[in-house]
Amino acid sequence: MIPAVAWYKEWFGEDYLELYAHRDEGEARRHVDFVTRLFGDAKPTAVLDLACGAGRHTRELRRRGYRVLGTDLSPTMLAQGAGLPRVAADMRDLPFAAATFDWVLNFFTSFGYFESERENFRVLEEIVRVLRPGGRCLIDLFNSDRVLATLEPRDRVEREGGAVEIERWFDAATRRVNKRIRLLRAGEPTRTYLESVRAYTRDEVVNGLSWAGLDITDIHGGFQGEPSGGDSERLIYVGRKL
Repeated sequence: MIPAVAWYKEWFGEDYLELYAHRDEGEARRHVDFVTRLFGDAKPTAVLDLACGAGRHTRELRRRGYRVLGTDLSPTMLAQGAGLPRVAADMRDLPFAAATFDWVLNFFTSFGYFESERENFRVLEEIVRVLRPGGRCLIDLFNSDRVLATLEPRDRVEREGGAVEIERWFDAATRRVNKRIRLLRAGEPTRTYLESVRAYTRDEVVNGLSWAGLDITDIHGGFQGEPSGGDSERLIYVGRKL
């Protein structure tokens, strides 16, 4: 059954925050450490935290004195962390003038959400549009080779008062990795959500970024600067606007 509402409009709420509570401030500090080592040549005048979620990276960048703005589509995410500078925005149509930001940062596989290739690559066009000439971007994705090689079809985690059941599958026709999440709590109806993300190959992302107008300067396999490869956990693409 095709959901009436796009999955990313339903899933990023309170249940998501609870399930991914381990993605915390400590992880955000390590990510920002990595970014500042990569881009440490000159301090930016403006940074965009694209698909910022609850704002943990925005908060850490602000703590270090960076002028940063977060954007996200989810009202629930934007309601977290009162006082952080964030705005509601769709990645495909950012509400900013051209050449506004020195850095655009996109963490935790927030690319590949949309059903059509044109919609997804519109996100890359928008990143390039809002970057200043010579501006830097970072896009952090899962490594599709590793994900597909290690995909666990089913998983169940017991929690206090209930459990989480997760079903995973790869659709070869659409090249999407799908995840159905069922949240079970005693005395409550089961809540079911879907995640569906396009599993891009390394070459597809590199070609897309180049096509959009970015020079790919680095690809890392993790936030310690690990080499990228078939078994690396992440593929972190680092680019500069031409």
